[in-house]
Amino acid sequence: MNDLRKESVTWTEIDEGSCDQRIDNFLCKHLKGVPKSHIYRILRSGEVRVNKKRVDQTYRLQLGDQVRIPPVRVAEQPERDYVPALEFPILYEDDALLAINKPSGVAVHGGSGVSFGVIEQLRQARPQAKLLELVHRLDRETSGVLLLAKKRSALTAMHEIMREGNSDKRYLTLVLGQWKNAKQHVKLPLHKFNTPEGEKRVMVHDEGQASHTIFTLQKNWPEFSLLEAQLKTGRTHQIRVHLAHLGFPIAGDDKYGDFARNKELMKRGLKRMFLHAHSIAFAHPLTGEPLRLSAPLPKELESFIARLDLSSTPK
Repeated sequence: MNDLRKESVTWTEIDEGSCDQRIDNFLCKHLKGVPKSHIYRILRSGEVRVNKKRVDQTYRLQLGDQVRIPPVRVAEQPERDYVPALEFPILYEDDALLAINKPSGVAVHGGSGVSFGVIEQLRQARPQAKLLELVHRLDRETSGVLLLAKKRSALTAMHEIMREGNSDKRYLTLVLGQWKNAKQHVKLPLHKFNTPEGEKRVMVHDEGQASHTIFTLQKNWPEFSLLEAQLKTGRTHQIRVHLAHLGFPIAGDDKYGDFARNKELMKRGLKRMFLHAHSIAFAHPLTGEPLRLSAPLPKELESFIARLDLSSTPK
């Protein structure tokens, strides 16, 4: 794809990496530093053309489209922070999808005080990749299966699969307290809000978005329960808030957990939130082949469970 110049008209041919993307999103990505209001202005005025025709902001680009981009003065960008190139443990890869085992403590993307995340590091490590986009997200402290798309067609198809509820995402989590039910459906609406300090939080609220998690008991100890959480919806912090609201906060959760107990758990060797995306199943977006991808429980979580087993064994 041609580099965009600031002072002259450029013509760009759409390749597979930009196919099916909306023209406004395409321009936002390729005219970095240009306000969205200006991008919509050049679309309305007809200065942007696709195959020599005017289009509105909802037009989806097709393979081989010729896009006319007018000269746009871009404000000088501050020098970007250094992003180290880094690969992550690969669980699955083909020409359409990449699944990695994300470690705890790594954000999936930059923002909110984080200068870079998994996606930026992978793009640095794979400069030849035409496209690399997150299919979904995981919280920074959550480990496990993270899906990325290497083709625009795979990305849009995966979003449709997830929107229609045709994927099966499961997590393992250790909670404080003795969970009683072998299987429990939790349907509690979730509402996003900002704290006075400007941090994003989620709470159970009647006017929130419908949310559904199925919890299955895996094992009990005197103080803890290991649960599998199956997501039927994918709301922000869904598992964490559902469990905290029910009185079973996740061990080590620094946002919704029991802070006094978390300090005690750190002394006992649990230095992170015990939430791990252990599997996802879906039909491959391009071939239809059934896929089930899984990530083993990280060693630090396995070790903590082993210590629980040891301490609860009768002497």
